[in-house]
Amino acid sequence: MKTVSMSGSLRENVGKKDAKMNRKLGKVPCVLYGGKEQIHFIADEKDFVKIIFTPEVFIIKLSINTKEYNAVLQDVQYHPVTDKILHVDFLEILSGKPVIIGLPVVIEGSAIGVLGGGQLVKKIRKLKVKALVEHLPDNIVLDITNLDIGDSIKVKDISGENLEFLDIPNAEIVGVKVTKVAEIIEEVSEEVGEEAEEGEEEGTKETPKGAEKKPVQEKP
Repeated sequence: MKTVSMSGSLRENVGKKDAKMNRKLGKVPCVLYGGKEQIHFIADEKDFVKIIFTPEVFIIKLSINTKEYNAVLQDVQYHPVTDKILHVDFLEILSGKPVIIGLPVVIEGSAIGVLGGGQLVKKIRKLKVKALVEHLPDNIVLDITNLDIGDSIKVKDISGENLEFLDIPNAEIVGVKVTKVAEIIEEVSEEVGEEAEEGEEEGTKETPKGAEKKPVQEKP
């Protein structure tokens, strides 16, 4: 996985009043947990742009008051109106201990169902996996080339070396659905086909052109 670096400072006080003051100064209250103890710190709000507003997932090297930690982003709380970052949770990475993280889904190929008029529907953009950090890929790649209309790829259909997928096995990740246009075309085709069959049946009942009429016998 890709790595980015961030720095932070230990919080002198922990509480709503202190958190509000730090936010006004452009700082985000954070917590690093997963180790021996929780570490409360603050980081510059602008530093989160490179790790939050992107589909990629990173290993984050945190430098807090001269000490360094390896971590992954675990949770972000936003303001319900402004979407401003209010609080961030980090999970410390420990040697030999697996982590749970959401990996982005990357779609490759052109589905035959889409080329035939279907619509590609993505239902899951990140898959929750459990693994040691050294086994984590940057993303989960799905080849959709052979997906026809009505086909889909579910969680149970994929696998990864040294990865445990935690989402519901029957959950659909991506699929090709029939579109309204395709439905209309299909209905029209069926109607045309039925009319053609009816016309053929009626045609067989009519007297063929050029058929000879039976002569009328004269009375003696």
